[in-house]
Amino acid sequence: MSYVSRNLVPGETVSVTGQVHWIIYAKPAAGLLAAIIMAAASMATDVPVLRVGAVLLALGSLWSMAQAWLYAITTELAVTTKRAIAKWGFIRRNTVELNLSKVESFHVNQSILGRLLNYGSISIHGIGATDT
Repeated sequence: MSYVSRNLVPGETVSVTGQVHWIIYAKPAAGLLAAIIMAAASMATDVPVLRVGAVLLALGSLWSMAQAWLYAITTELAVTTKRAIAKWGFIRRNTVELNLSKVESFHVNQSILGRLLNYGSISIHGIGATDT
């Protein structure tokens, strides 16, 4: 059972949910590709320094991919009939809940690549809140 569904108040239903886009895996995947290319180059030229660099780059990329995966599976985004809810984190959990009656504005930011691949970021600003 998800955080959002466990914390619905009586008479509240989920209108729409969001998720983390797969693009967060692009940088770790590029690092893994670079590590594979470095490993192939080290075998072709027999340069041991390249081999060590490839291993370190692969390990760092795998670590980054694991972090991105954990972030993606622990993030919940939802707009209900009464609130906007965001929850992320596994051990240290962060939540933001904002009543829709207190929402002043939504800001949607998308780059050109974001428009092509259908991702972006949404900022919700409440009444009387200041940006920090």
